[in-house]
Amino acid sequence: MLTGFLAFFLDTIIGDPRTRLHPVVLMGNLISLLERVLYRQEDGNGSKFRRGILLVLLVLLICYGAACGILHLSYRLSELAGTVWAEYLISALLLCFMISPKSLAEAGREICDLLMQENLAEARRKVGWIVGRDTDELTPQDITRAAVETIAENTVDGIIAPLFFFAIGGVPLAVLYRAANTMDSMVGYRNEKYLYFGRAAARLDDALNYVPARITGILFVFAAWILGFDHRHAFRVMKRDADKHPSPNGGYAEATVAGALHIRLGGMNSYFGKKSFRAYMGDALQELGPRHIMASIRLMYTAATLFLALAYFLFLAIGRT
Repeated sequence: MLTGFLAFFLDTIIGDPRTRLHPVVLMGNLISLLERVLYRQEDGNGSKFRRGILLVLLVLLICYGAACGILHLSYRLSELAGTVWAEYLISALLLCFMISPKSLAEAGREICDLLMQENLAEARRKVGWIVGRDTDELTPQDITRAAVETIAENTVDGIIAPLFFFAIGGVPLAVLYRAANTMDSMVGYRNEKYLYFGRAAARLDDALNYVPARITGILFVFAAWILGFDHRHAFRVMKRDADKHPSPNGGYAEATVAGALHIRLGGMNSYFGKKSFRAYMGDALQELGPRHIMASIRLMYTAATLFLALAYFLFLAIGRT
């Protein structure tokens, strides 16, 4: 787990560099390339589904193999240098690219600042970078809700889940998870094009996030207790409302954060001009405001730190580091 701590530390320093050589960007390029090769609009639903399965298998195999190859090279470099630090550093750097707490926090802080400055037009534009809904007509409360929901939900797939799979299977398994999650974000839609072709990717992402999402919910409860938020209400709302989310996993983070902060998430959203209602989670005991974005960022960092600490002590107990 020392690699996990080092990766988390590196993220606080360098964050997510915007470069075409970022591993997740390369994953996206690979997925786009294979999609162009495998997807055929004229195919029947069964054929699209089978080709979608092939896409998943190829992406996972290539990404997992690439990660193993990079780690093998880092091991050889460490042998040549006569120190284990080259291996640790390269492993941590690769894992650092699989998590995104700093970029998520920076996006949240920027939106918070814009709301505080009452720059509604720019706040709408910036929140549009991190959510898929229409943002042109969002109120300040709607913008806050969108930011808090994104920070809460992305604590799962952007932080806890990659670290969870790293803990049980090393950096290559964290890379495999990120590849699966990236596929879901690119092809896992319930629209005419991807309903069957992207179904395998969507189901895989749901399965991989099942345990991390529930761990994140519990971590948020403890984080709320540490930070002085309402941890009891967080736990009650998680039990009551988590299953209302359209995703089988997203509600465990969002509902718990809503309960901790005494706010209500969910409600009416618009996607490509079409209205869509998402079930409410939490209770509107407080009016949504910029301070809740900052509070959700604090909960995110605290939950991530708790996970790393608990995993480290568990590894010590079983004789691993």
